[in-house]
Amino acid sequence: MLPRGGGRKPVLELFVVSMLNGLSYGLLLFLLSAGLTLILGIMGVLNFAHASFYMLGAYLGYAINQQLGYAPALILAPALLGVAGAVFEHVVLRRVHSQGHVAELLVTFGLSYVVLEAVQLLWGRAPLNFALPQALQGTQLWWVDLPVSRLFMMGLSLLVLALLWAVLHRTRTGLVVQAAIRHPDMVQALGHNVPALRMLVFGLGSALAGLAGVMGGSTFVTEPGMAGAMGAVVFVVIVVGGMGSLWGAFVASLLIGLLQTLALSLDVQLPGVSSARLAPALPFVLMVLMLVWRPRGLLGKRES
Repeated sequence: MLPRGGGRKPVLELFVVSMLNGLSYGLLLFLLSAGLTLILGIMGVLNFAHASFYMLGAYLGYAINQQLGYAPALILAPALLGVAGAVFEHVVLRRVHSQGHVAELLVTFGLSYVVLEAVQLLWGRAPLNFALPQALQGTQLWWVDLPVSRLFMMGLSLLVLALLWAVLHRTRTGLVVQAAIRHPDMVQALGHNVPALRMLVFGLGSALAGLAGVMGGSTFVTEPGMAGAMGAVVFVVIVVGGMGSLWGAFVASLLIGLLQTLALSLDVQLPGVSSARLAPALPFVLMVLMLVWRPRGLLGKRES
């Protein structure tokens, strides 16, 4: 049921704010799922540690922010995680590649627990106060109250989307990456270093997760449970959008972000339950329906 506002303007304001919050949350989901989509598309690896890189990005961002400020945290934390992801792929993941996808999945699953224990050992189990800089703490946008941090998150996510599109469609490396997604053996036969490309993609995906972690940790909460909370939703995004489809992940992220936020904010009373209580389950309901009616996802390619 909508809250009483005494007129149309409060209801309209609530709807607009909910839409903007849903878009900002959806764009954060896309920033996180974009890296996983690239890794899945070119490597065929369902990286269970991806959300752990998101969590680690938040904690590294917090530590760097304490010493150098928020802007350096946005640069250094993703860069460090990009290097860490590339090293992990080169040293560990590449060694089990010949044993199949199950071995790769189990290795990344084990890494997620290693990262979780390391974070709790270094920073404890309690949430951290990852405060935004003063410039991002305002709340007024024209006639609605919306945190400036949400607008910053939306702008940065769209900038990353534009850069990814430009790299994948306007550069030689991007064209090779796209070809390697479909025909890795042919790309290897043409003389391209596919193992180095896989390492580059895994590092880029880890860096994107780290960037999402810095923004998500400072905007929402930085605590050890954030990996589990976001990880499940991101896998839903991958399934709904279409396995390995970057644009599918973008559409699915916005859809899920709006669906959850509107259900939570508007709190419509349904028979026996409110939409706010159903909000956490809605992405999974959408995933089940998608698997039943369109298993390849919104923009996924049909298997030959």
